[in-house]
Amino acid sequence: MSRIAYVNGRYVPQREASVNIEDRGYQFGDGIYEVVHLYNGRFIDEDLHLDRLERSLREIRLPMPLTRAALSHVLQEVARKNRVTEGLLYMQVTRGVARRDHPFPAKPVPPALVVTVKRIAPYPASIDSWGGSAITLPDLRWARRDIKSVNLLPNVLARQAAREQGATEAILYEEGTGIVTEGAATSFWIVDEKGAIRTRALSHAILPGCTRGALMAELRQLGMAWDERAFTLDELKRAREAFITSATSFVKPILKIDGVAVGDGKPGPVTRQLFEIFARHVKGAAKNAA
Repeated sequence: MSRIAYVNGRYVPQREASVNIEDRGYQFGDGIYEVVHLYNGRFIDEDLHLDRLERSLREIRLPMPLTRAALSHVLQEVARKNRVTEGLLYMQVTRGVARRDHPFPAKPVPPALVVTVKRIAPYPASIDSWGGSAITLPDLRWARRDIKSVNLLPNVLARQAAREQGATEAILYEEGTGIVTEGAATSFWIVDEKGAIRTRALSHAILPGCTRGALMAELRQLGMAWDERAFTLDELKRAREAFITSATSFVKPILKIDGVAVGDGKPGPVTRQLFEIFARHVKGAAKNAA
């Protein structure tokens, strides 16, 4: 069966889908995207992702392409038409099609919306086969990393550098201070040398990860503490554990950074616990949505 995409009001075979060459997302990166995890036929943390989509659109002064209810229906239809129950759904909103000029179109044009979905393996059964490694790189991205923009060239280059070194992720840091920001496509956490769970506080410097937020909500309900406090590369080197979170990584332990083992090079007890907590969240969200 051909994959089906939603493109500006139409469901079309993905191999035939296209956008205008003067779409501002194509020519300027003038757009926003979101990726949502689909588990057992249900979207995980859909509200968090749509909240973030709306926020990002407001930040670049772009209206929602559809009402929230209508957009949610489109997401469900794309998954249904593709018969995908375990996967990742991608949605992208751009400022639309207009004659090429850097400022916004003088006469507003309709936002452009594209939605696709692909299959992935379900939430991993065991953390022991789920670990990854990372490299560290200077953070070369723009100053508004809190906006989930389609401008991803620095992220692409960082992820490619990681792949070429056999790593899962690139952990980015500020040149000069050595303060860690986040992963190229993930939120980054450590369990520091004193045993505290730490990740950087939200600001323009990092993306407000939805998996990050969902995990924090679970920890809050369980009465578990974490610390939204920046850490340096030196502190990272002394960390007992490290892990990343995202809609695609869930909770993934990072076992080696720049070729050096984190802790004993195995998933640590805190990361193991968080992996299980988030697994219950994913499965519970799917069950409650049924």
